[in-house]
Amino acid sequence: MTDKPSFTDQFIDLAQPRLGAVVIRASDDFFAAKERLIKPGPPVFMADKYDDHGKWMDGWESRRKRDSGNDYCIVQLCAGTIRGFDINTTFFTGNFPPQASIDGCCEQAQPGPNTVWESLLDVVDLQGDAHHYFEIQDQRVWTHVRLNIFPDGGIARLRVYGEAHRDWTDHAVDEWVDLAAMENGGRALACNDMHYGHMCNLIAPGKAANMGDGWETRRRREAGYDWVLLKLGHSGSIRKIELDTMFFKGNYPDSCSLMGAYLSESSDADIDIDAPYWQQILPQMKLGPDQLHQFIKNVTDVGPVTHVLLKIFPDGGISRLRLLGPVFRK
Repeated sequence: MTDKPSFTDQFIDLAQPRLGAVVIRASDDFFAAKERLIKPGPPVFMADKYDDHGKWMDGWESRRKRDSGNDYCIVQLCAGTIRGFDINTTFFTGNFPPQASIDGCCEQAQPGPNTVWESLLDVVDLQGDAHHYFEIQDQRVWTHVRLNIFPDGGIARLRVYGEAHRDWTDHAVDEWVDLAAMENGGRALACNDMHYGHMCNLIAPGKAANMGDGWETRRRREAGYDWVLLKLGHSGSIRKIELDTMFFKGNYPDSCSLMGAYLSESSDADIDIDAPYWQQILPQMKLGPDQLHQFIKNVTDVGPVTHVLLKIFPDGGISRLRLLGPVFRK
């Protein structure tokens, strides 16, 4: 499967280092370091770059296997529910593995000899210089995945799309938390445009690394506004909004507003941004360049919400959005 499926936009990559993901073990990484398997950004090719082991490749690559068995690489994830994989062999043409499979486990400690691995993706055929997308239907929480390649070769990137899992059992109901944070299970579901920066960057941890690490739309040449729809990691009441335009100096939005709604889980695919169930949490407010905006007095507590709709007028870029408040328990 090579067409980019919807799960690559609607779910987060649980194998990204900014969420704490790390490659912990590989059977062999003679030609290309295992850590590159989950490196942010697309792979690159440098035609004239070589190192002590041979041609430098931007990914994980094992040596040519001269005995039985197969190679593997283990990745510690941001714990979560897995919805899909992308096994990417970009630039690996004569050195890609012809087949691969993926197993998973849920372990508090690092996987060891006694770890029970369960199959998440049966053995599949791979092609060189291509993305391979696989949708997963599994509701369990996983902490680690093991990418198996048969028998050897190179993989440029592994992306593990899903929803981050947080145990809310011991969270005090009156304690404020970022309800939209990626690490708390928040997700960007849809937007009208993300020409320059992906919508999921809005709720990523930490401060943006640069202008490309935010959500940015194209220049609007028609009437209207741009928008992004977010699902909170836990239903709750929004009491404080932090909106950061860091790095956006000549391309920040003129203003923004925020709406909220309490919607059922089954409605995610059918949300109407013009429906009457949206309630105004933040009226249209002016924004400035390259700065953190904090809104408290202008925030209206509309009660618990599960989804929010951020509108920016007319277009532009935002690096981060934080929605702070207490969680809601029925």
